[in-house]
Amino acid sequence: MMELNKILEESANLEKNRKLFKKYVTFFVVIFLVAGSYFLGVNQGKKQTTEQKVIPLSQSLIENKLPSSDEKVDFSLFWKVWDLVKDKHIDKDKLDAQKMVYGAINGFLKATGDPYSTFFDPTESKSFTEEIGGSFEGIGAELGVKDDVLTVIAPLDSSPAQKAGLRAGDKILKIDGKITTDFNVYQAVDLIRGKKGTTVTLTILHQGEQETRDVVVTRDTIEVKSVKMEFKDDKIAYIKITKFGDNTGKEFSDALSKITSQNTKGVIIDLRNNPGGLLDKAVEIASKMIPNGKVVVTEEDSAGNKESLKTAGGDRLSSIPTVILINEGSASASEILAGALRDDQGLTLIGKKTFGKGCVQQLIDLPGGSSVKITIAKWLTPNGDYIMERGINPDIEVDLSLDDFNNNRDPQLDKAIEVIKEKIK
Repeated sequence: MMELNKILEESANLEKNRKLFKKYVTFFVVIFLVAGSYFLGVNQGKKQTTEQKVIPLSQSLIENKLPSSDEKVDFSLFWKVWDLVKDKHIDKDKLDAQKMVYGAINGFLKATGDPYSTFFDPTESKSFTEEIGGSFEGIGAELGVKDDVLTVIAPLDSSPAQKAGLRAGDKILKIDGKITTDFNVYQAVDLIRGKKGTTVTLTILHQGEQETRDVVVTRDTIEVKSVKMEFKDDKIAYIKITKFGDNTGKEFSDALSKITSQNTKGVIIDLRNNPGGLLDKAVEIASKMIPNGKVVVTEEDSAGNKESLKTAGGDRLSSIPTVILINEGSASASEILAGALRDDQGLTLIGKKTFGKGCVQQLIDLPGGSSVKITIAKWLTPNGDYIMERGINPDIEVDLSLDDFNNNRDPQLDKAIEVIKEKIK
């Protein structure tokens, strides 16, 4: 605890110095995520174009939409500060104008108070695309911000992060000695990722512990197969979905073909440590487990308009007894699937309460290879439950302790097998 207090004290000193700098340079700062939570609930393929036109500084006023204020915001203030930095900053000859623009964009996205709306510069945008595609170099962990602290949403199966002992819910307080207080997820990812064979040191705080610890992780090439399937005793199929990426639908269909050809008596769908991904893939998988025309998720936009996404046919699993495993690392698209299976099919959820990411982002490509991910709606389960920061509670709560983890025990999976056997008696 003393070490944690020391880190917080260092953070306070760092903030004091930052404020002194901001006396001369006022730019917006960044916060958050991802998350994931890869990734969680992105509407892939939606495109948006905007007409560009030059607005004179004298007309650069933005209406302040807060009901408590009648003031207008003079956007020319931004350019005044820009000119001051350009003319007066001690390192003005070394300033990178493009980085300053990226920083400003990140800053006003932070000012929305939404940790899931994020700007990607061209390098970050490329990394995001690679991750959704399933191949990148790093440690293999989905990150997010929870309670204003950089947090491990889920380590990927068999990844360097998992092998080093990182767990869902771990707080990351430092990356190679750098305090993460003001980092968003993509800044953190930029520091954590690196060439195969190199190492990164993370100062973490495990859930339930009082002392921090340093964990050294050796980076590797992360090839993520999103669906894994095997058979347990008594012809019980076990399907683990690690994320919702480009190939998840096909991989899940391949697993279903094996299940339906082998007289399977029961199925366990494991969504633990699944940080989410592409919304349409969650709907696609739900369509293979739920009869046609059922609501998978309802999106509600800022005007209160609602749109329900429904199953599109192809149900191949609803006749087989099935249970679902969830935990603190189940986020976004995995919560959508779990909620739909619970509400539409009455399936039993086993494990721990989910992460609680109840909003949908749209990924929009921008000029120069950059992109922006903007929260465009909140989502509700078929029964109308809004789970943002609340998560989804399991029907049967089963803990998985650090001792279980270290000794390769899985009481949550054991309970799922027990429940399935009761259903197929």
